[in-house]
Amino acid sequence: MDKTEEVIKENIKKAKGGSQIAFSNLLDTFWNDVYSFQLVRTKNENDAEDITIRTFSKAFDKIDTYDDAYEFKTWLITISKNLHVDLIRKRKRSLLDGMSSHGDDAKKILDETPSVEDQLIIEQNLANLLQDIKKLKPHYQKVINLRYFNELSYAEIAKELNEPLNNIKVKLLRAKKLLSEIIKKK
Repeated sequence: MDKTEEVIKENIKKAKGGSQIAFSNLLDTFWNDVYSFQLVRTKNENDAEDITIRTFSKAFDKIDTYDDAYEFKTWLITISKNLHVDLIRKRKRSLLDGMSSHGDDAKKILDETPSVEDQLIIEQNLANLLQDIKKLKPHYQKVINLRYFNELSYAEIAKELNEPLNNIKVKLLRAKKLLSEIIKKK
């Protein structure tokens, strides 16, 4: 076994123990492999990036189920492939649903601007979301705000915070997961 394989196995072991640094190291090691695989499959940078992020999120959530008898990269690629298949199925379903309502031209004419009540609900939901975001640590708040409220790309956030791109992706992934947990506790 060469040095790189030993380091990977050690990082997997530490990641199973909950080490965030080990997770980051595994993401740095395998990001390009998974992203390249998805880029070939999807032929779309946004989809490839989205699926890659979701792959690592799912892998880190299920790291305890990883079997050392298989290559870690193969395990990640399998997760990635399954997420891509799910995305294709979802889009096909969405397309079929859109086609079934094709005859409803009258619906297209209706005014779709939100009513005063709808606007109030949207504002209240946003206020609640902002309160939940404030419960996160400041560095997580920052990446959430830059990504979703300032609508910066991952690269722009990395430049703004002077951090490596993969660190930004991991931080955003963790921030979304923590925010989700905060919202679920309500």
